[in-house]
Amino acid sequence: MIPINLFLAFAFGYFLTHLFRVVNAVVGPAISSEIGIDIAGLGFLTSAYFLAFAATQLPLGILLDRYPANRVQGAFLVATAAGAVVFALADSVTTLTIGRALIGLGVSSGLMAAFKAYSTVLPPQRLPLANSLHMAAGSLGVLTGGLPVELAMQAVGWRNLFLCLAALSLAAAAVLFFGVKHLSAHRGSDSFRALFAGIGQVAVSSAFIRLAPLSVATQGTGLALIALWIGPWLRDVAGFAPDKAAIILSSIGVAMIAGYVMCGVATNRLVARGVPLPSVMIGGYLVFFATLPVVVVIDPAWAAPVWIVFALFVSFGTLSYPVLGALFPPGLTGRVHTALNFLVFISAFALQWAVGVVVEALTPTLSINAAYDVALLGLVGLQTAGYIWYFLKRPAHAVALAE
Repeated sequence: MIPINLFLAFAFGYFLTHLFRVVNAVVGPAISSEIGIDIAGLGFLTSAYFLAFAATQLPLGILLDRYPANRVQGAFLVATAAGAVVFALADSVTTLTIGRALIGLGVSSGLMAAFKAYSTVLPPQRLPLANSLHMAAGSLGVLTGGLPVELAMQAVGWRNLFLCLAALSLAAAAVLFFGVKHLSAHRGSDSFRALFAGIGQVAVSSAFIRLAPLSVATQGTGLALIALWIGPWLRDVAGFAPDKAAIILSSIGVAMIAGYVMCGVATNRLVARGVPLPSVMIGGYLVFFATLPVVVVIDPAWAAPVWIVFALFVSFGTLSYPVLGALFPPGLTGRVHTALNFLVFISAFALQWAVGVVVEALTPTLSINAAYDVALLGLVGLQTAGYIWYFLKRPAHAVALAE
């Protein structure tokens, strides 16, 4: 069994990763009203989290190879607290963006640091369950980012809310620094230059080139919408009051938690019965893919259950990491994962910003409903291109690269 103190310490940090990721979906209108931000500006501001998050992925692997994972994540969470304070005290879009970017940088180690920590104390056969439970625990942040955040904002205001989140980040850092012991540091010999050389080898491999576009389009869509745009869609298109929209967002958080558990259990059972892991991944991807066209064509008042299915199957995006990692030598899997994660979060940044730009640009000439429909159909088209690329490319085989 995984040591409970180890799991809780890292899960708390990952909980904050998800909470910070989605909190602007609820507090966005209050910030926009006070500071004076249009829809496109809110999209850029919120997506700064993803840009900073992505920027840390490549060097993060080196830090985790050289220092204990709890110290790495603890130090990053101190940066998260600083970003939350900057965000809480901001009086301009520029300062808000700086704070949001610091938050994104700070929480960027929440998944990889935990995976590294679990791998040092657990045998390989226990890692899938530990990783799935960790992701489910992190999704509690999405649940908390709905109605609980709405109630907290009404009680103390968005600025004090972020000061409270800064305090929680410091508490999480303290737990990791002082509550987790006996995590060894593997001081690998790879330099930054060697790491980037390995990433280059990965990036030009046929296996990476085949799967990465589909994975990036799918995961980027899920992150961009869940982290911001589902909330405004529920209010602006479906016409739900803020408290009702917050309840639905919390339900989406529950669906994400259930989805990670479902994905882990279903994958284990299907693979045990001989279903290839890539087939399981594609099956989950296709259900996820089908939800957005349904959202566009049905009455918006009835779309909440479809968004919940969307959140339930976003979990299958994580299967791209073991699918891709299995095609590379063990010594390269860390670089494979961080390279894919880098592209996923760059995509999330670009798509989250693009949705805001499209809605802002088209609303004056179309209705806001139609503007959102165009944005969502654009995401559908991007994923469609990913599927065409994936199925037209020759199936990838194991890659033999120099380590």
